Amino acid sequence: METLLGGFQVEIGSISSDIKILQEKSMDMGLKLKNRKVAESKLAKFVEDIIIPPRMIDIIVEGEVSEEYTKTLESLSKKLKFVEVDPMLKTSKALKDVQPELERLRQKAVSKVFEFIVQKLYALRKPKTNIQILQQSVLLKYKYIISFLKEHGKEVYTEVRAAYVDTMNKVLSAHFRAYIQALEKLQLDIATSSDLIGVETGSTSLFSRGREPLKNRSAVFALGERISILKEIDEPALIPHIAEASSRKYPYEVLFRSLHKLLMDSACSEYLFCDDFFGEESVFYEIFAGPFAVVDEHFNSIIPYSFDAIGLMLMIRIIHQHQLIMSRRRIPCLDSYLDKVNIALWPRFKIVFDMHLSSLRNANVKTLWEDDVHPHYVMRRYAEFTASLIHLNFEYGDGQLELNLERLRIAVDDLLVKLAKMFRKPKLQTVFLINNYDMTISVLKEAGPEGGKIQLHFEELLKNNTAIFVEELLLEHFSNLIKFVKTRPSEDPNSGSERPITVSEVEPLVKDFSSRWKAAIELMHNDVITSFSNFLCGMEILRASLTQLLLYYTRLSDCIKRVIGGSSLNKDLVSISSIMYEIKKYSRTF
Repeated sequence: METLLGGFQVEIGSISSDIKILQEKSMDMGLKLKNRKVAESKLAKFVEDIIIPPRMIDIIVEGEVSEEYTKTLESLSKKLKFVEVDPMLKTSKALKDVQPELERLRQKAVSKVFEFIVQKLYALRKPKTNIQILQQSVLLKYKYIISFLKEHGKEVYTEVRAAYVDTMNKVLSAHFRAYIQALEKLQLDIATSSDLIGVETGSTSLFSRGREPLKNRSAVFALGERISILKEIDEPALIPHIAEASSRKYPYEVLFRSLHKLLMDSACSEYLFCDDFFGEESVFYEIFAGPFAVVDEHFNSIIPYSFDAIGLMLMIRIIHQHQLIMSRRRIPCLDSYLDKVNIALWPRFKIVFDMHLSSLRNANVKTLWEDDVHPHYVMRRYAEFTASLIHLNFEYGDGQLELNLERLRIAVDDLLVKLAKMFRKPKLQTVFLINNYDMTISVLKEAGPEGGKIQLHFEELLKNNTAIFVEELLLEHFSNLIKFVKTRPSEDPNSGSERPITVSEVEPLVKDFSSRWKAAIELMHNDVITSFSNFLCGMEILRASLTQLLLYYTRLSDCIKRVIGGSSLNKDLVSISSIMYEIKKYSRTF
C-alpha cells in the first residue's frame, strides 16, 4: 500500500507540473491570439481604407451624377484623405499600387462633377427660370459636390464659384433692371421744384400742371392715405404688368417699397443659399454687387430730382421698417446697403425742406395777399405739411426733424403777421390771424391727439388774438360803457378821493344800453358769423364777447348802486338775468 501510494504521489506531482506547463502555453496562445486579432483588425481597416472596389471605379467612371454618385464621392474622399494623412502609408508597397489609381479617379470625378454643375448653372440663365426652385430642389441636393471640389479640386472649385457668381450677377442684375424699367412707367409725379409752401398759386406753370388731378397736388403737403404704405410694409411687391393693365399710377414711395421688398426677399434667399451651398458669405456680396449697382443707378436718377418732402420722409420710414424686418430675420446681408440708402435720403429731405423754408422767408407778401380774412392757402399748406411730418415722426421722436419744424414755424409766423398787416383795419387783421390759427390747430389735431409744442404755440396765439378781438368787437358797439368802466372803476362815491360820480354822468350810458343792447348783440352775432370760417370757433368767440360784456355791465350796475340818487335809474337798468337769458339764447346755436 505504501508503495502504491508513493507511486500515486509521484504521478500527481508530474500531472501538476504538466498542468502548469499547459496553463503557461494557454496564456501564451491567448496573448498571441489577441495580438493577431488587433493586427487583423488594423490590417482589415487598412485594406478597407486603401482598397478601391471595382464598383466604386464603375460608378465614378461610367455612372451618372446622382445621389448614389454623391455617396461614392464621399467614400472616395475618405480614401484620398487617408492616403494623405496616414504616416505609415508612406512606406507601404500597397500605396505604390493604389495611389496612381486614386489620382486618376480623383481627376475623373472632378471633371465629371464640374461638367454637371456647370450644366446646372447654365439652366439658371434660361429666361423665365424660377431660380429659387432650381436652387432648393436641384443644386442643394448636390451641395456635397462643392465640398468635394473644395477639398480635392481647388482650381475647379474656383472656376465653379466664379461661374456661379458671374451667372447670378448677370441674371439678378437683368431682373432688377427690367423690374425698375417696368416700375418707372407706373410713377406718379407729385411735386416739382415750384411746389413749395410759400409760392403763390398763380406762379406754377399751367402747362406742366394742366392735366394733373387736383387731389395729386394736395398730396404735396397733406399725408392723407399715403401713410397706409407703412402698414403695407410686408405686402408682396407690385407686379408691374398687372398694375399697368389697371392704368394706375403710384407715388414714388409705393414703387420704392416694392423694389426694396423684392431686393430683401431676393437677397435673403440668395444669402441663405450661398451660405448653405458654398459655405461662404463672400459669394453673396460678389453676386449682389451687380444688382446693387443697378438699384443705385436708378436712385441716382430719381432722388436728386425729387421735390416731394413727404415722399422722402416716407421712404426714410420705409427703410427703417425694412431694417427691422431684416433684423427679425437675423440676416445681416443688407445692413450696409440700407444704411447707405438712408444716408442718401436724409440730405435730400433736408434740401427740399429748406426750399420750403426759404419759400416762406422770401415770400412776396404783396402777391400772396388776398383781401379775404378766411384762412390763407399758404397757412393751410403749412398746417398740412407740418401735421404730415409730425404724424411721420410720432413713433420715432426724431429731434432733428422737430428742430427743423420749429424753424419752419418761426418763418410762417413772420409771414402771417406781414400778411395780416396788409389789412387796413386792426379788427380785420385780428380776424385774419384768428382764422388762420384756428385752422392750423384743427389740422394739427388730426395728426395726433398728443398736441406738441407747435400746437400749443398756436393755441396760445389764438387765445391772445381772441382776447384782442373780443375787446375790439365790444369797443365797436359799447365804447362809452367800456371807457367809463375802465376809467371810473368800482369807485366808492363817498371815498372823497375823486369827484363823485353823478346821475347825469351815468344816465346817458344806462339809457343808451337799454335802448339798443339786443340789437347790438345781434349785430355782434352777425359780425362773428361772417368773420370766422369755423362756426364753432366763431360761437366760442361770441360767447367770450358776451361774457365780457356782462362783466362790464355788472361793473356799471355796481357803480350805479353806489351813486347818490342812482335808484332813479333802476327803471332803465337792464337786469343781469335778462342779459344772461340772451347769452344763453346764442349759446344754444352753439
